[in-house]
Amino acid sequence: MLTHPNFDPVAISIGPLDVHWYGLMYLAAFASAWWIAMRRAKRPDSPVTPAQVENLITYGAFGVVIGGRVGYVVFYHFDAWMRDPLWLFRIWEGGMSFHGGLIGVLLAMLFYAHRIRIPYLRLTDFVAPMVPLGLAFGRLGNFIGQELWGRPTDLPWAMVFPQDPEQLPRHPSQLYQFALEGVALFFLLYWFSRKPRPTAAVSGVFLIGYAVFRVIAEFAREPDQHIQFDLFGWVTRGQLLCLPMAALGIGLLIYAYRFSGAARAPAEQKEAP
Repeated sequence: MLTHPNFDPVAISIGPLDVHWYGLMYLAAFASAWWIAMRRAKRPDSPVTPAQVENLITYGAFGVVIGGRVGYVVFYHFDAWMRDPLWLFRIWEGGMSFHGGLIGVLLAMLFYAHRIRIPYLRLTDFVAPMVPLGLAFGRLGNFIGQELWGRPTDLPWAMVFPQDPEQLPRHPSQLYQFALEGVALFFLLYWFSRKPRPTAAVSGVFLIGYAVFRVIAEFAREPDQHIQFDLFGWVTRGQLLCLPMAALGIGLLIYAYRFSGAARAPAEQKEAP
């Protein structure tokens, strides 16, 4: 059995300024997205130029923060929001949702695609490989902050979290999600997108890959206390929200290889070095 290191939430203090681990994780997430975007923007098949990456990251950041907050409130605390509508704006009280952040980014990319006049699905294909490393840093933030810990277990690597009132050995599920939704999904998308694919294919693989990895990890993660399980006594809210993601991802792959694949093949052949 292991014990959580019980990190100080403040990573660095510079005079009166305290820099929290969460802030560093967000900074690392956006920095990794910028780095990947710059590398991908230099490819001959890229719909985005290196000069457009800064604006792309800015749009994405607003989508993540606004969508993540709204999604957390709507998906996980809708009743509380109805009782106190202004709670949505009290972001200092915490609370972000991946699925809400995803919707926020998709809407932000819709606006940006319209602004630079490129096909929407080509832009989402470009953006998809930028996401997993950001998710990885976010899960590390959850682990450092002792949030979203796992269900009780007697496995050798079970961990006791000091902030857990029950003090039970639990799955370090934040690290499972770091490994699956972050690292594994990144390498999957990096491998799949390393050469030109039909429009919407990379987006479809991202949606399916995240949904599968999240559903797996949720079996080790403690469900939200005020929600518990949504279906059959074992399906969590996170797993339920992944079902439409997987369905949309399958639909995009079918579209990519039945329709857009044939249309883009000549262009991809011309763009290939």
